[in-house]
Amino acid sequence: MDHAKVAKDVLSAVGADNIQAAAHCATRLRMVIKDESKINQKALDANPGVKGTFETNGQFQIIIGPGDVDKVYAELIKTTGLSEATPDDIKAAAVNGKKINPFMALIKVLSDIFIPIIPALVAGGLLMALNNVLTAEHLFMAKSVVQAYPALNGFAQIVNTMASAPFTFLPILVGFSATKRFGGNPYLGAAMGMIMVAPDLINGYAVATTMAAGKMVFWNVFGLNVAQAGYQGSVLPVLVVAWILANLEKYFHRHISSAFDFTFTPMLAIIITGFLTFIVVGPVMRGVSDGLTTGLVWLYNTAGAFGTGIFGTFYSAIVITGLHQTFPAIETTLLANVKQTGGSFIFPIASMANIAQGAACLAVFFVTKNKKQKGLASSASVSALLGITEPAIFGVNLKLKFPFVCAMIASGIASAVIGAMHVLSVSMGPASVIGFICISARSVPGFLIGVVISFVLGFALTFVYGKRVLNATPEMAAVTDAAADINLAPEASDAGKVQDEIVAAPVAGESVPLQQVDDQVFSAEIMGKGAAIIPSDNNVYAPASGTVTVTYDSMHAYGIKTDAGAEILIHLGIDTVNLAGAHFTTSVRKGQIVQQGDLLGTFDVAAIKAAGYDSTVMVIITNTLAYGGVDRINNQTVKSGEQLIALTENINQ
Repeated sequence: MDHAKVAKDVLSAVGADNIQAAAHCATRLRMVIKDESKINQKALDANPGVKGTFETNGQFQIIIGPGDVDKVYAELIKTTGLSEATPDDIKAAAVNGKKINPFMALIKVLSDIFIPIIPALVAGGLLMALNNVLTAEHLFMAKSVVQAYPALNGFAQIVNTMASAPFTFLPILVGFSATKRFGGNPYLGAAMGMIMVAPDLINGYAVATTMAAGKMVFWNVFGLNVAQAGYQGSVLPVLVVAWILANLEKYFHRHISSAFDFTFTPMLAIIITGFLTFIVVGPVMRGVSDGLTTGLVWLYNTAGAFGTGIFGTFYSAIVITGLHQTFPAIETTLLANVKQTGGSFIFPIASMANIAQGAACLAVFFVTKNKKQKGLASSASVSALLGITEPAIFGVNLKLKFPFVCAMIASGIASAVIGAMHVLSVSMGPASVIGFICISARSVPGFLIGVVISFVLGFALTFVYGKRVLNATPEMAAVTDAAADINLAPEASDAGKVQDEIVAAPVAGESVPLQQVDDQVFSAEIMGKGAAIIPSDNNVYAPASGTVTVTYDSMHAYGIKTDAGAEILIHLGIDTVNLAGAHFTTSVRKGQIVQQGDLLGTFDVAAIKAAGYDSTVMVIITNTLAYGGVDRINNQTVKSGEQLIALTENINQ
């Protein structure tokens, strides 16, 4: 890469006088821009040295890649005369220079709360789907499976118990996660959730009927009649309760001396929050929650196919903005009260949108003549059809624009059809071609019809239009070549020099898919494919033998080129460059030869979390395009040195 030229091109596109401050991390230039409308986005998109751009939290970030970004940054600073800044300086400049959108801040809060508990809800949802298969009549025959085979009845009952638990005790999960997000002790949040679903209370699902029958039991508290009502399956009340609890706890920590703080702060926070919950917050927020759910169901029942069609058309656009992160709060309420609501219409529509984006991406694979674009489209389309759309949306469809629009049209039509057929889900699960396992038995045929419509239309519209324009002229081919390069990992020119290889885990912990990482550059595989680890140990070891190619003063990332040709980026935590080296040590230097298992450095996981940062470790193969396959080895828990990623040669090259 010609670093001076890339820096010059970036400055030309952004405007040298338009940069308020600039810094860099392991992969990206981070800038605070005075006027983003002056940025020449087309020029950045067409630049082969730029792997992608996005704006977040007031920062305009330009993805360059490890090993190159620091050199481009140095040229940029030399050319502009700007003072070097740290990512913390950039963060402060972004906050001071731009007003924070309260609505987007709320979305971020809801996302932070619900994403950690979604696995528990998905597990419960899939078990609920299994129970539906066993107990639904007219699914396989006139009778249900358990009616036809009574020996399975006990099994179905146990499955139903396990399926119901995450929703029945939802306030405990939300209480833990929300209190942690608001800065309180999450275990106090869980305790408050337990109080809200205590068995001495009237079950939350029976509160409405108990009230209507005049049989509600009350406490007499200083002359006030306080209903002994539980909050099973509730979401909104516990969110407010968690916020109150966390703020009370922080207040008492500040005002109670350390000698008494440990003993009295938890008690005072719980007792005050508890009384507020049952007297004021709970009843009010239950009414708001019930009203919101009733309103959504009314809108769905009233607008019908037209409403679902509009929602389905714009669902993928909503995903881009991040607004879809608010949906779990609504959907869990609909599912927790499935007997009253009938189920959720959000999941089926999300499935239509994801399938349409996957089909459009697959059509690009068949239409394009660009080999790099084919490589990305082939994997991204399968991922989208299985419910993970970021690689398809950000890597292919949005860059070419017309596949994204074609998918929106297909999703809108399919969503209108399933809306007309009143297709509802009764559990959470993968919003994809296999989403039928979460659909109520009577709605499965309608859902499958929607799947076919979404896929066929998404593929056909993109294929027909793409045939006309994608490779129509040399100019268009050049544009699409540039678009294809934007989100691909750097340099596939060494494709013939790599060998099959197993990359080991550099740290011990829980192995998770890269798509689950809370950073869109990594989760969308913009820097390349790989794996992530939620660490349980502080030591970082070389995952393979090779040469250290990248180190940083902040010690939060390492680059290694292995003897077999793999280019590995090990990124310790998310945004931990802001720590400026605090809680990190390093044992190697750039250019040093290491053997697999050699200690690269350490990072204090507990201290990083206490500082408010995500400690997840990303292991990225930045020359992904050089391989025929980059596959995470499906080990949930790994020790350092155990197999993590399998790399296989591209036999077609």
